[in-house]
Amino acid sequence: MVNYFLSKTNKVIELIKKIYIATVLKYPVIICLFMAAILAFFAVHTKDFKLDASADSLLLDDDKDLKVFRETLDRYATKEFLFVTFTPEEDLFSDNSIKQITRLRDDLRTLEPVDSVISLVDVPLVRQVEGSLSDVAENVRTIEGGGVDIEKARVELLTSPIYKELIISEDGSTTALQVNLKDQKAFRDIQRERNQLLYKVNTEGLSADEQSRLDSIITEYAAQKKETDQINHDNIESIREIISRYQQYGALYLGGVPMIADDMITFIKNDLIIFGVGVFLFLVGMLTIIFRKLRWVLLPLLSCFYAGLLMLGLLGLIGWNVTVISSNFISLMLIITMSMNVHLIVRYRQLCNDFPEYTQHELVLTTACKMVWPCFYTALTTIMAFSSLVVSGIKPVIDFGWMMTIGLSVTFLTSFILFPALLVLLSKSSEQLNPRDEFQFTPKLADLTEKHGNKVLFLTFVLAVVSAFGITRLEVENSFINYFSEDTEIYQGLRLIDEKLGGTTPLDIILNLEQVSGEEESADYEFEDLDVLFGGFDDGDQQDSWYTPERMDTIKQVHDYLDTLPAVGKVLSLASIIRVGEEINEGEFDAFELAIVSKRMPEELKQSMIKPYVSEEVNEARVNIRILDSLKDLRRKELLDQIKKDLVEKVKLPEDKIKITGILVLYNNMLQSLFKSQILTLGVVMAGIALMLVILFRSISLAIIGIVPNVLAAAIILGLMGLLRIPLDMMTITIAAITIGIAVDNSIHYIYRFREEFSQTHDYVRTMHYCHANIGKAVFYTAITIIIGFSILVLSNFIPTIYFGLLTALAMFIALFAALTLLPKLILIWKPFR
Repeated sequence: MVNYFLSKTNKVIELIKKIYIATVLKYPVIICLFMAAILAFFAVHTKDFKLDASADSLLLDDDKDLKVFRETLDRYATKEFLFVTFTPEEDLFSDNSIKQITRLRDDLRTLEPVDSVISLVDVPLVRQVEGSLSDVAENVRTIEGGGVDIEKARVELLTSPIYKELIISEDGSTTALQVNLKDQKAFRDIQRERNQLLYKVNTEGLSADEQSRLDSIITEYAAQKKETDQINHDNIESIREIISRYQQYGALYLGGVPMIADDMITFIKNDLIIFGVGVFLFLVGMLTIIFRKLRWVLLPLLSCFYAGLLMLGLLGLIGWNVTVISSNFISLMLIITMSMNVHLIVRYRQLCNDFPEYTQHELVLTTACKMVWPCFYTALTTIMAFSSLVVSGIKPVIDFGWMMTIGLSVTFLTSFILFPALLVLLSKSSEQLNPRDEFQFTPKLADLTEKHGNKVLFLTFVLAVVSAFGITRLEVENSFINYFSEDTEIYQGLRLIDEKLGGTTPLDIILNLEQVSGEEESADYEFEDLDVLFGGFDDGDQQDSWYTPERMDTIKQVHDYLDTLPAVGKVLSLASIIRVGEEINEGEFDAFELAIVSKRMPEELKQSMIKPYVSEEVNEARVNIRILDSLKDLRRKELLDQIKKDLVEKVKLPEDKIKITGILVLYNNMLQSLFKSQILTLGVVMAGIALMLVILFRSISLAIIGIVPNVLAAAIILGLMGLLRIPLDMMTITIAAITIGIAVDNSIHYIYRFREEFSQTHDYVRTMHYCHANIGKAVFYTAITIIIGFSILVLSNFIPTIYFGLLTALAMFIALFAALTLLPKLILIWKPFR
């Protein structure tokens, strides 16, 4: 059976070889024109290439917590908003500061997408006069309206349950203007329907009609999202232009989710440009230094350009958006394409030197035949590394894995179709290789391995032990603020809000408050003051009220408990409104009075003060808190577990009546999944590559020898991260799998060549020196290319990308030395060839 399978496989290989010779090498001009036509087709679609930094691009559609989060957003609908923080050089309540805040607010209100602006100068002040509710109703004032005692206003705002740490910092030095944006209702409606259908796809499945509807919605959603993103971008640019006029009066920062999403897209665009240009310049420089001949510079560059442009067009054609995580895929494709071309060039030049009688056609054919299998398997192992990311369970990482998998397939085909077709059209290379002129570093590593191999083994053992210890210290906790460089507006704005304005990361506690049977209120109330505020009452207002004393007491208990937690900044709930009422009415403001206020309150006021915290229809109350994301030693999972546990044990709420949702929950889920993702991706890539090596070399011992140096490199990097307290994130969890997948290419090329040459020499030490002087140089050149290529990622504004670039470059450096020292030493010890 095995012999039959091998026989059939050999026949298929021979057929492919004949087709290859009869097409690529016999009609290279036609092949080049055909490849050009394919490129032209895909190039047309590069205009549809899109970037995405929305939350949708970071989360899986079947995430149950995401479903709860979206339902909460819909139920307690609040307007999307931006905020402008202002820390004036003068006192915040000085005449000039008040004047500039008023002007700034008025300028922001002129923007068409802005619905309203809430600022320190226009919020109602209710403590300017002492007295009953009727007195307050007749004397509600604002700083802008005048007739205000500024010192009383300062005290009221700094102590207000609502305004403190919302529009004014606790130290009274910074204020925030909340810029409420107009609702894009059409977009929100189609987004909601799309989300519901996508969730159903992954849970129940869709009917034919629903699938048809989803297909049409996806197209419509993409068009409306593009329009909405453009409106958002233009609005943010306009706000920044307005802010720039006021920088002379103090420090101003723009913040908010829409601004972060827009800036992330700008970061991605910049990264694509910087990485692309940086890698291009580096490739030109490296090829010139290594080969010093124009053809060996232009041919790899053409291959890189072809593969990169075709991939951009493919993504545009299928509508696959690039996120901040996958933004470096083009630079990685260029680097890997270049490394594969370098192997072809080195082998071609070696054949020119060894067989001067060969024609150009024979040289190119022999080069392709000799290199196709090692390159094919190196491409497969790298594809295995990136495809292993699809088991991570993290959407942007999954997308990155699939993009690179497709990209590497394009790279391999380009290298073995376009490169040989162009090369065979050129004249035979006349250069002669002089070993003395060649790079002498790799031969020295051969001497080191021969003479000090045991020391290499001892160092390997020490590094393995230290790495194992470091891996046990790996952690996942990381502040979202720390994902950005300190000189970016995102970082500066988020830091200021986190430290002075009640925290950055929102969290919602949803309380299911079932109908509680309690004693009916029999006391007589005097409604005169409430009449003044909200109009007359009738007896129906007293009946069937949701606002019972039991419910209000529960909400206040939860609110007060959350307010005591060190990691919690601002807390807002129905209790905040009750506390304001108590302050106005000298402590007398109970559940029934709140019910009357809620029923008679103007709808606009009710939408902003009551609706965000109560859903009478589903019997729920919402407590909104913000977490101090930059708090040192913040442990998000422990915090969420503590809140749930304390609400059950201290507040005596049934566990099934509590839901905790919000950005913090989704972010924590992602963080907690990183360990599992790391184990899964590593397991998949190691198992897959080990199987490929066994199939390629038909030897378990060679498979072990080939994978050990690369696993060591990945382990050292993970251990180093643990020792230096560098947390795992969406980017760094990919390092180990990618390192093994790319670095194992060195092992495959070296072992493949070693086996080929050993069949001629039958001498392990002599073969090692020959391989270091030949394939060792190609391995070194490609590894240095990859190392410097990854290092270019330090130019990003996204800190995880910087860590990814530096740590992957270091891992590849370690893997290079392991492949040229540890690997040959294992071969010398094991002696796996007969």
